[in-house]
Amino acid sequence: MGRVARELELRGVIPAAITPRLAKDAEPDYSAALDLIDFLSERGATAVLLMGSTGEFLDYSFGERQRLVYLGVKRSRVPVIAGVGHSTFDGAALVAEEAIAAGADGLLLMPPYFFRHAQSEIEAFYLEFAKYTRDTVPLLLYNIPQLTNPLEIDTVRRLLSTGRFAGVKDSSGDWNYFSRLLELKREYPFALFNGGDRLASRAMREGADGLISGAASAVPELMAAIYRSPGAPELEARLNEFLDRAACCEFPAGIKRAVAARGQKTGPMLTPLAAETRAKLEEFAVWFTSWIPEMQKTIKEVSGGA
Repeated sequence: MGRVARELELRGVIPAAITPRLAKDAEPDYSAALDLIDFLSERGATAVLLMGSTGEFLDYSFGERQRLVYLGVKRSRVPVIAGVGHSTFDGAALVAEEAIAAGADGLLLMPPYFFRHAQSEIEAFYLEFAKYTRDTVPLLLYNIPQLTNPLEIDTVRRLLSTGRFAGVKDSSGDWNYFSRLLELKREYPFALFNGGDRLASRAMREGADGLISGAASAVPELMAAIYRSPGAPELEARLNEFLDRAACCEFPAGIKRAVAARGQKTGPMLTPLAAETRAKLEEFAVWFTSWIPEMQKTIKEVSGGA
């Protein structure tokens, strides 16, 4: 783990990329994933997150995660952050070691998932992880209580006080929680990223450093425009339109279908969908395809035609 990473500028829009899969095999479609990285890089991404929650990391093997990060780093024109979440410390450590060896420029780590853990155990988990990775690349804490154990504010404060963690991604969608993270920025130097897309505009207005966004996997130019002009209500309205429609189906199905509608290969869903869900997704795709020019027009108007 002695590699020196590229400079990772912890700001801007970092799409949480979906993971395309092959049609006949339940493994990543690496070629499609690399094309998606190009697509995102060309439309305002300052970095790309691979194998995060939107990338359905837990459904892929260690080897598949390693290979995607390795190929992504070689292909990407922007830094690559690797999601290294796992239900165990040894699993997270192994994924992290392989990601660093593959050339990842940063790591994003959620608390261990599935089983409930006390905050003291979660804190010990993160401190041991930081010790293991030895500050090789920037480490970002990841709060996503919908899917795993929450990171309480006092736990985040104690972890940040060690100086071992470069940033926090909060996907809780809870503004009260996020505002307390903003207050912590007055005490400690760290980069704060919003991951709850409905709060994107407000988070940027109030002082967030950037967005690590699942929606940006499908509409990167819209999220980049919000990052540049968070006070523009027209952009926030467009984002809410997209999120409302994409919510027709369970996450991340709507995001993946939108990515496909942008001309990117995504492959089938990892779990079968009911007939009515498939119908809703196709209805969403029809709407989304007709909506894209309207979104692009709004972005152009807000940016002054640039």
